[in-house]
Amino acid sequence: MDWLGSLEQATRPVAEETRAALARRWDELPGHVRTESQTLGRMAVGCEGTHGVFPRCNFTCTPCYHSADANRVRVDGAHTLAEVEAQMAHLASVRGPHAHAQLIGGEVSLLDPDDHAEALAIMRRWGREPMSFTHGDFDDAYLERLALGPDGRPRFRRLSFAGHFDTTMRGRRGLRRPATEAELDPYRQAFCDMFRRLRAEHGVKFFLAHNMTVTPSNVDEIPQVIRDCRSMGFNMLSFQPAAFVGDARRWREDYASLEADAVWARIEAGAGAHLPFRVFQTGDERCNRSAFGYYLGERWFPVLDDDDPEDLAARDAFFTYLGGIHWGARPALLVARLARVLAAHPRLAATAGRWLARRVRRAGGVVAVVRALRRGELVPMTFVMHRFMHAEDVKPAWELLQRGETSDDPRIRETQERLQACFYAMAHPETGQIVPACVQHSVLDPAENATLVELLPLPRRRTVSQPVPASAAGAAAAKDEPC
Repeated sequence: MDWLGSLEQATRPVAEETRAALARRWDELPGHVRTESQTLGRMAVGCEGTHGVFPRCNFTCTPCYHSADANRVRVDGAHTLAEVEAQMAHLASVRGPHAHAQLIGGEVSLLDPDDHAEALAIMRRWGREPMSFTHGDFDDAYLERLALGPDGRPRFRRLSFAGHFDTTMRGRRGLRRPATEAELDPYRQAFCDMFRRLRAEHGVKFFLAHNMTVTPSNVDEIPQVIRDCRSMGFNMLSFQPAAFVGDARRWREDYASLEADAVWARIEAGAGAHLPFRVFQTGDERCNRSAFGYYLGERWFPVLDDDDPEDLAARDAFFTYLGGIHWGARPALLVARLARVLAAHPRLAATAGRWLARRVRRAGGVVAVVRALRRGELVPMTFVMHRFMHAEDVKPAWELLQRGETSDDPRIRETQERLQACFYAMAHPETGQIVPACVQHSVLDPAENATLVELLPLPRRRTVSQPVPASAAGAAAAKDEPC
């Protein structure tokens, strides 16, 4: 009868390790974020990211969140894979068997495609759903080598990428210094089209997010960016107001002038709708705002309205009965787990049915929804804003937290509260710590990258002292290649 016990455990809606990790995360949260809408500790433990695995990038962005030494570190596949393995193992041991994790550092496409693929495979083996972060300046050949094995068969059923496109970025092929966000639209579309071709030719599905650093110079372009991007192939549009963190040589503007409400108002203007970010709280709303929904034709609709008591009751039921479920499980296993939930709580089916009826009614009725589905006009779309903190605030706030002290300075105390409620964490298996991303970039990156410069120095260029033949010099001049 051992197989019955194994079946019961496999189809258990939420694993015991997950329940324990969620409970720990909830207990760690400061009181002000333990709200009815909080997802941390109830639905997930939060998002995770790598660090120090490939700091180098071939763009020069203003600002750049990496320290000045990052581009002096050689990209090394063996180092990347060893670090990803260690960091994912530590995250799994502390935060439970499942989470979303970002393969992030410098530029991920500088990794050899086979090393990139193996890094994603390692993350999956540790129960992480990986997303690769990139500037998107690579081609079909790289994507195919990543997605397909030596035998030409897909290595993955699905790939997730976040493509970063905005006017703060310098170095893109064909558009080294964009003056407006609109100039980047062909490159955004080309990025999405690569994944569409991969799916059409090899059956590899994809999820694409769009990242945009927001500065005083481009904040007013947000509405048009949203209108241009909503049908390109992205399913998440994420905006990050710039902060004074990373390489100080690349700070160009007054980033402190970017107020959260003003940036969010421009996001709403682009969406053409109210974006109810308080329905689902992700950590501290001074750091994160998220609105989950979908486009039906040209209109955006939320999955839950913040002014509808029935929708809020549906959210609470979701947290109570479905919080912690691993939605990325194999379909048959997921169905079995959901069936057990419904068997134990049959009223949940009626709650889901009423929710679906409200969505259809607000979208214009069954005919309008069916018509949109047939035309491929239903597009899931999540809007996100992440506000990183300034390094000059994070450093003292973190030092005090490490000593168990609370600051008397209101600004530093706010920073401490936000760090304690952080949604985005990084692992340090060598110390046993898991730290907020803002601490990683503001406090730990400089020393870490200085060490990596010694461990993985760039190859030195060899100087040729002998004269160059005239024929070779003429051939080189004829190429007329850009530097």
